Amino acid sequence: MRVIYSNYLPVKGFRAINFFGIIVARREQGDLEERVLRHEAIHSRQIKELWGIGFYLWYTGEWLVNWIRYKDRYLAYRQITFEREAYKYDQDEHYLEGRSRYAFLRFLRSNDT
Repeated sequence: MRVIYSNYLPVKGFRAINFFGIIVARREQGDLEERVLRHEAIHSRQIKELWGIGFYLWYTGEWLVNWIRYKDRYLAYRQITFEREAYKYDQDEHYLEGRSRYAFLRFLRSNDT
């Protein structure tokens, strides 16, 4: 996984953002920890499963709906299906080895966080 450090992306308050498998991280926060790299690796798998553009359309749409629902941008972000899966398993170094395709779907309507 390629990591690029930037002074501008992602927006302040976030550590890294995944663009089609290339991770852009805020330079001011230093090197990314293994947990963050695993989190982004989970997103890379999700991106592949939805052919890139499908992931970003779903992600943005779900964030907007959540923002309207919760009236809080950060809570809206944390409730995105893809984020719920990534946060739940970013500490498990073997998760991607046994992960089934489209595993994020079980986070769509569950309360599993």
